[in-house]
Amino acid sequence: MIVAPGVSNGAQHQHDYVGNQANNAFASDEDLAGGETTCQNQGDRSTYFWPVLRIQDGSQDIDQNQPGGGQDGNVGRIVEPSEAELRFVGNRTSDVVAMPTGLRIITGDAKSFTNGLNNANTSWSCTGFEDRQVTDKYPICPEGSSVVRTSNFQSCWDGQNTDSANHRTHVDFVEADGSCSNGFRAIPQLQVRLVYDIPAPQIDNGQLVNPFAVDSFPEQLHKPITDHNDFINFFDEDLMNEMVDCINSGQDCQ
Repeated sequence: MIVAPGVSNGAQHQHDYVGNQANNAFASDEDLAGGETTCQNQGDRSTYFWPVLRIQDGSQDIDQNQPGGGQDGNVGRIVEPSEAELRFVGNRTSDVVAMPTGLRIITGDAKSFTNGLNNANTSWSCTGFEDRQVTDKYPICPEGSSVVRTSNFQSCWDGQNTDSANHRTHVDFVEADGSCSNGFRAIPQLQVRLVYDIPAPQIDNGQLVNPFAVDSFPEQLHKPITDHNDFINFFDEDLMNEMVDCINSGQDCQ
């Protein structure tokens, strides 16, 4: 709904959603503003979405013969996260300002296998080992450890636009010292941590058994560097201001 609004199967792969339930390629801002939410705090009608993971174990899912599924090369059993943690954190050098309603942020690049790594932003790891992050490989986690996908979003905003032609130039990452450049303003940084309880792939007679992979555009070949995450802000204005006040006062709020 960000990159190809109004286009059926514009992504050619499936996404998981939490939050706003009015999500589809045809949803308008008015639809999202009036949508139901799965968030415990009903003041957050934002939409959070990311491509699904599938275990390629020979089984199929309900979309095996459908666009976005098997017709686009996305095969295997879809696995839901066992845990989805959404956090908003502050800026190291300044206070943050409220995000505008309807702000769209994409982090990562769904086409980084062919586009190159300029906009790639992937972090894969295992529970118990999250001090080690890999970007261009899927992790093989030891027994008792789960796969973790982490996305840390851009947290500098141009102060004017909720979107841009390439869906990127209205927001930016912080500089090395934590500050925002080019007159951009610091906003709360969204951090998404997804945990998956999936078996580690095995080698059997020289063959890889039960690998897992992220859904992708067909030409992106399910590469881990194509992982991406999307967010559209539909916080109630009062709740957004409450969050900003909480962050700027150094508190930890839920």
